[in-house]
Amino acid sequence: MLNALQVFTTVVVGVMVGVEFSVAFVINRILDALPGDSGQLGRAHGGRMLGAVMPVWYISSLVLVAVWAIAGWGDQGAGLVVTAGALLIVSVLMSVLLLVPINNRSKTWTPENRPADWKQQGDRWDRYHYVRVAVIIGAFALLVAALV
Repeated sequence: MLNALQVFTTVVVGVMVGVEFSVAFVINRILDALPGDSGQLGRAHGGRMLGAVMPVWYISSLVLVAVWAIAGWGDQGAGLVVTAGALLIVSVLMSVLLLVPINNRSKTWTPENRPADWKQQGDRWDRYHYVRVAVIIGAFALLVAALV
């Protein structure tokens, strides 16, 4: 049963990492290259869509890692799992304190109501997101290492 939990948790976190990596290095670059206001409108839509899904995914990932850490306490690799959990806590805190406030504003923007500094706010969100992606990649790597 513990093996199934370990694999399931690693897959859930890995897919989350893939989505966030794709947002950072693929989707946002595509949106930024679109003409006119299309990119900003696409980011606003993405902020609404992913803003609804990602909190559940982050918290579920953290809960799964916590259950793995408790169920596998004393096993080889438990320290790696606990450290991965700590990194996921950092990612949740980063999200709540840094990224969500910007996302909550930007997901309502249209070309008619966006603030003058909308690009700077988007760039700030991107920089925070790059750091968050690095943090969750670290957590994922630790989970994979704990499996082997």
